[in-house]
Amino acid sequence: MKLPVNKSKLISELIKQEDTTGSYTITVDDLGEKEFFIGNEEGENVVIKGTYHLSNLLQEAALLINKEEDIILKHIVEEPVTRISRVIKDYYWDKLTRSFDNEDLLNVLEDEKMQGDFLRLYVPESDAEALAFYKQKTIGHTHVKVETISENISNEEIIALNKKPGILALAYSKEKEKSIPFVVPGGRFNEMYGWDSYFIGLGLIIDDKFDLAQAMIDNLEYQIIHYGKILNANRSYYLSRSQPPFFTSFIKEFYETYSDKLQLSWLKQKLTTAISEYFNVWMTENVRLTDTGLNRYFGEGAGVPNETEPEHFDTIFKTFAKRCNMSLIEFKEKYNKKEIVDETLDKYFIHDRSMRESGHDTTNRLDDCSAHLNTVDLNSLLYKSETDIAYFITTYFNDSFSYNNNTFNADEWLQRANKRKQLMIDFMWNEKEATFYDYNFIKKEQQPCVSTTNLYPLWANLCTQEQAENLIDKQLPNLICKGGLASTSSLEIMPKDGIERQWDFPYGWAPHQMLIWQGLKSYGFEEKAQELIYRWLWLIVKTVVNYNGLIPEKFDVNKCTHQVDVEYGNVGTNFKYVTDGGFGWTNASYKLGIKFLEDKHLDSLNMLIDPDLIFSKTLRI
Repeated sequence: MKLPVNKSKLISELIKQEDTTGSYTITVDDLGEKEFFIGNEEGENVVIKGTYHLSNLLQEAALLINKEEDIILKHIVEEPVTRISRVIKDYYWDKLTRSFDNEDLLNVLEDEKMQGDFLRLYVPESDAEALAFYKQKTIGHTHVKVETISENISNEEIIALNKKPGILALAYSKEKEKSIPFVVPGGRFNEMYGWDSYFIGLGLIIDDKFDLAQAMIDNLEYQIIHYGKILNANRSYYLSRSQPPFFTSFIKEFYETYSDKLQLSWLKQKLTTAISEYFNVWMTENVRLTDTGLNRYFGEGAGVPNETEPEHFDTIFKTFAKRCNMSLIEFKEKYNKKEIVDETLDKYFIHDRSMRESGHDTTNRLDDCSAHLNTVDLNSLLYKSETDIAYFITTYFNDSFSYNNNTFNADEWLQRANKRKQLMIDFMWNEKEATFYDYNFIKKEQQPCVSTTNLYPLWANLCTQEQAENLIDKQLPNLICKGGLASTSSLEIMPKDGIERQWDFPYGWAPHQMLIWQGLKSYGFEEKAQELIYRWLWLIVKTVVNYNGLIPEKFDVNKCTHQVDVEYGNVGTNFKYVTDGGFGWTNASYKLGIKFLEDKHLDSLNMLIDPDLIFSKTLRI
């Protein structure tokens, strides 16, 4: 049944009647009438009742505001499980898609941090065709500058570039004379992010968005070729910083799903690029490869990370200002101008940038120590990369693959992986506590912290079955909350500065959930995987139903809410009428969870049955 109404008028009337909090949404916090009459195509009145259905009506009107289509009643009364999946596939991925073509250009370039007279787009100097293309695209935009940067840019050049920051161009299709699109996380994040892209890619593949998933891989490859690494994000001040390495995993998921559409030459090119990233980014000695033979995150550059707010490090600066008998303002100004040199503070910012390269910005686990740690998560990811490369060579290239005048067989990559596995057991495995811990190679000791990242070896498939059982028996219960996995245990000690950090307890994030679900399934712990999937999806569905379709960046999984009071707030929660695409990896986690969740749990999700009633035997923190 269609509802042929004036959508603008409908939105206005709905908000006036139901939105009592002034949020331009309809939520459980509103005290409206919770009932609205609307005419159908037969001229009859249809009554829409309750927060969920009224908010669906508002969302449908907003989604179709610029279209001639009528609102369809079945979409208003659609069960939550089906509705969420449909709107992610049909609307949200498109909402989160960007490109550097003329109609999208300013949307990408404009940013609150871009100060000065010009919005800058930087293009690699070696990509002459892209340079000509982008210069043509920006004709008429007098406040936009297209400039080149060298491919082998030095730290000094990056620091100098911080005075005139801008967006870094991504891949361009000569055949189509268009820039290749990319999907952004959402909210204030309006650029392409490194590890977000892998998880977003999983969601795109599940929704059969072939072209868009391929575009994401093409853009990641472009970054490796032209900027030397997969960047934290494609902004100039991220040129010195990579992110967790998921490139081979993305290639594998995509190629094995769409091998009938792709030629082997496509895989050969991508595998060549992946091997290049492995050697040139992660296996560079004294940078990201340490004397232990294991790896660390290492954000190069100097001083305060450019993406942070001016007051972000005031707690740290106050301590150093007091030692120098200076005011906070005076000390910050002199330090930022390099009129004061403080080795201890310099090291703190090295650790901070390294923590941001890990994607876990910020967490007490890595605060003021990240560059000294061989972390479980990074080395698990690199083990997975090594075994992926071995798999590609064996499965698709007859056990012989040429790269940079060398010919590799699969055994060489398996040897690398097995060596890494043994080093991880030697340095990271704690027999007494039956878990992996990060290893501080400066102090030559493990750094115990109960963290979801300790479970990455399950996803990478590097554990023995016995180790996996021990991890699940002894480590996992400390991380399970009502709404899914917390980043760390509640048992971890709050730091002296008392600042809650968003990658610690009680906050839960989509990438952690997705990796651990897959890890549990690969070791045969299907029942535990079902529980954790249900807990997370229940929290997403509960939030969508009660808060106008909201899909945020993260959750407080202990209190089961998106309303958080933490250092960076919660992206994806501020919108009018309809969420502006949700949030990339949270969308993807929903799609992956629904793919994995057994049918018997779907009705429970629609009825929002409390997970503790279904999984009552679970011991939770």
